[in-house]
Amino acid sequence: MHHCYIYGSIGIDVNTQDYQENSALSKEILDFCRHIAGKQKVVAVAEVDKYQVKPANQYAIYTVMVVINDFQPRFLSYLKPIKSKTFFVFAVDQWIFERDVDRGFLGEAIASKLVFPYTPLMGKAYLFELEVELKRRLILESLENLVLNFPELAHIMKIDPRYFLYEVVSNRVRVFPLLTYELTDLTRSITQTEEQVLKTYHIALRQLQDAQTVEIKNNYITITGKFINQSQDPKLRISHLSKNAPRTLFSSLFGVLPQLLNIVTQNTDTFLKTQKINLTHQLYPTVEFIDPQKYVFFPTAEGIVSLSEKIDIKGYTKRMLLRGENIDIQVHPIGGMLNDVYLINAGSRKVLAKRFKDWSGFKWFPLTLWSFGARTFAVSGQARLAKECAISERLLSEGFNVPKILHVSNAERIVFMEFIEGKNLTRTIKQFSTGDADVEVLETVANVGEIMAKVHRSGVVLGDTKPDNVLIKPDGAIYLIDFEQAQKGGDKTWDIAVFLYYCGHYMQPFDGTEKAEAVTQAFIEGYLRAGGNFEDIRKAASPKYTRVFSIFTMPAIMHAISNICKKTVSPR
Repeated sequence: MHHCYIYGSIGIDVNTQDYQENSALSKEILDFCRHIAGKQKVVAVAEVDKYQVKPANQYAIYTVMVVINDFQPRFLSYLKPIKSKTFFVFAVDQWIFERDVDRGFLGEAIASKLVFPYTPLMGKAYLFELEVELKRRLILESLENLVLNFPELAHIMKIDPRYFLYEVVSNRVRVFPLLTYELTDLTRSITQTEEQVLKTYHIALRQLQDAQTVEIKNNYITITGKFINQSQDPKLRISHLSKNAPRTLFSSLFGVLPQLLNIVTQNTDTFLKTQKINLTHQLYPTVEFIDPQKYVFFPTAEGIVSLSEKIDIKGYTKRMLLRGENIDIQVHPIGGMLNDVYLINAGSRKVLAKRFKDWSGFKWFPLTLWSFGARTFAVSGQARLAKECAISERLLSEGFNVPKILHVSNAERIVFMEFIEGKNLTRTIKQFSTGDADVEVLETVANVGEIMAKVHRSGVVLGDTKPDNVLIKPDGAIYLIDFEQAQKGGDKTWDIAVFLYYCGHYMQPFDGTEKAEAVTQAFIEGYLRAGGNFEDIRKAASPKYTRVFSIFTMPAIMHAISNICKKTVSPR
């Protein structure tokens, strides 16, 4: 039997000649559909679920969908032999079908027939229009999920349109596990004709661009700020979860009989082997599907990186640093209680590798308790990695001195970044406290205040502004590091309080409060000079913040710092 791959809309038209050359077969199918409809109008007919790439055997079950206007039973199915072939024909009311396309009325159990390859026998234009409408809605859902799962990265993501194709299909596989038996055929049929399959996705994406939901540039999709703001609604997550139940239920009800018959008759060996699924709750090892996240990227200093990237420190060293050269590589752990941090020394080049741990379990409870009411911490390694990458990229693009992100392994939760040679501000503050440093320290602190105000004016809150996270290079350049608790918007006063009260922590407790006051005053002058809001400084004196830091900063120094903050007035 001849096999060809022709497109009606997106559908891979396998065995199309059965309909083109055997008009009698088409006529009998259409006649049977009209018989089902009775006096009602037949709107469209299509053979659906067409992704078998191997020759069909004599036991194959072919599935036909017929859409009928004002079909009173609403939904009926039939098993019908036609021309030595067996057809599973299901008839659906037009109103029900269109509601399923428009809003998932039946959990997309019927509408999903337009996601998978199909051959229109009647009503091609009608099915094409609904297919585009369905895919537009499914793309919107995929975009909302990306925003909810990667809120920080959403602003800088570059999405290959193929993401939507594989995400939509993989979601269908999740709610209808029987598809895993035919996953090899499904994957092969899509990848072999990927460009044609994407045609209706491109049409839907252009419509979404007109609606200012996405922007299309250099063959990549970016999500607009307008859509991101709309999508960051907690109700959306509940809404998305609530859709899974009807999708699973109705997909099983309407799809299980023809699919199961076809799977058993066409794939007997595979079906028997994959019964192991029931015992191990895992897919058969040979069953694979393309990871949609392979087509979602975010920028680094050395190019874009996929969300599905999986590389460890050893792999990065070989691939990105050695590049075939014979160089002695040394990897040294350099501390990190909450994360694993390593310095990779590759000849003249140094790279910092940071692996983000999950802060789960009882041992991290004191961290939350300590800041209760003042600050909420990002706990998961995934969330903190996303913040590190997104905020670093944003600050770098706006001209701030921050380490460049060189590469990211999202799967391993590792960020590889530029190593900055310099000393952190904590050492400088300690030297100032003991009298071993001159007043130039105050100028540096004022410059830090100025930088922080500019960061705040750019719409970013850093989250962890301890002096440890400020590096001073030998040439005096000031670098900010560690953005895993940073975010767009948020509490600016928290940043101010963390910096000032941590500085107070490093002051000698029995030498008076003069130096703590001098550092505080210098920071405030710099902050206000760069346009920072004096009200944000005044709020740092409130109990909401002072109680948090009072556990490790001496009372007299706390009082002195908070007093200066409280008395801060607006500059003229």
